[in-house]
Amino acid sequence: MVFVLSKRYGYSGRLLDILSSRDIDIGDRIQVRKKNIVVEGLLMPIETGLGSENTIILRLDNGYKIGVSIDEDTEIILVSKRFESSVAVEYPKRVYQNLPRISLISTGGTIVSKIDYETGAVKPALTFEDIIEWIPEITGVAFIDAKEVMNIFSENIEPKHWEIISKNVYEEIVSGVEGVIVAHGTDMMTYTASALAFAIRNKPVPIVFVGSQRSSDRPSTDSILNFKAAVATALKAPFSESTIVMHGETSDTYALAHRSVKCRKMHTSRRDAFQSINDYPLAIIYPDEFKVKVVNNVIYEYRSRDKDPVLENNFDDKVVLIKSYPGISPEIFDYFVDKGYHGIVIEGSGLGHIAEKTISSIRRAVEEGVVVVMASQCIFGRVNLNVYSTGRLLLEAGVIPASDILAEVAFVKLSWILGSKTRDLKSVAELFNKNIVGEINSRHVLNHYPRWFY
Repeated sequence: MVFVLSKRYGYSGRLLDILSSRDIDIGDRIQVRKKNIVVEGLLMPIETGLGSENTIILRLDNGYKIGVSIDEDTEIILVSKRFESSVAVEYPKRVYQNLPRISLISTGGTIVSKIDYETGAVKPALTFEDIIEWIPEITGVAFIDAKEVMNIFSENIEPKHWEIISKNVYEEIVSGVEGVIVAHGTDMMTYTASALAFAIRNKPVPIVFVGSQRSSDRPSTDSILNFKAAVATALKAPFSESTIVMHGETSDTYALAHRSVKCRKMHTSRRDAFQSINDYPLAIIYPDEFKVKVVNNVIYEYRSRDKDPVLENNFDDKVVLIKSYPGISPEIFDYFVDKGYHGIVIEGSGLGHIAEKTISSIRRAVEEGVVVVMASQCIFGRVNLNVYSTGRLLLEAGVIPASDILAEVAFVKLSWILGSKTRDLKSVAELFNKNIVGEINSRHVLNHYPRWFY
């Protein structure tokens, strides 16, 4: 295997001559000195339309990329090579086979995309060469085996896709990898990551979901830090749970590994959009050091090669999530019962309430064999149907309270129980009330809300 590293994508003219004369390639660390200003970072490919004859792109240590205009008074100094050789690096098979092996499963999204600087197109980075060209720091840390199992926007994910993803992840786990990274769009990541938590149990190694809020061609991209943190988690985390690993703050300082079944995307665009709910994150990840610091003393699955994973990945696609709102009509419940749905998750108000006029339709659903679960619209806290009369009426109608399970996780869990386990109402209730992968936290402490501890 040969990694050709001498390409100076997009640079031309006088600037290309300068880089060539100094033996500077993409990924090398350089200093640019201009008057009283000194900046240092990794040389990045020039982006389409930025004036390649007089501008270079640097990725700074904080993760941001900047453009620097080069004139006759500018000095460019090579600080260190990305590799010892400047033209090509021969990477014999025996070398990379001695590295820990990680699998990367791509489902779509921008986290594993790269710019083709000859065409301007964005395409998946799905070879080891692509990945180390994108993130040179991975070199010597792990060998990453990448494959694309689908390429769709996360809003188009369906339960049938969870089955495909979980099967592929399971196969990678039993092949003996140190961990599996799943690249996924952020919008529906909690659903898929939770689905894999239930579908693959007794996991010997971590399953790490990672995404990007900002695409890899943007100066403020979060993809590089997130991916390095995912690699660190896959390699070094003592836990073997299904996790979501994303930025822990807006700067490029650290990432957080969240238990997927206790995590929610809390912001549309911030880089630290994901937050653990009613729980602590599992760990703080320092990507530059590939360091994992566990901060949650409750771990449900520990890493161990002695464990044999179990795959139960059938999901019922006849489950619906309904949000309670003022004026909600009972006909909504009648519609899904008449359409042959097997499960309904209600995202009720407060402690788990919904308009009393809907209770007769909910009772009818249960009587006809439809499982009805009550979660809460509130982000923090838990459902309690014993406090007010409406809750007690819902209990009498056969509604299953979801405790502190997030509504989206309740939806996934019910789909998994109905698809992989049972449709018997009593058995479903027993399984739903059982804490299977850490989705229920029986004890809440003040520091779970808000995020004081970090």
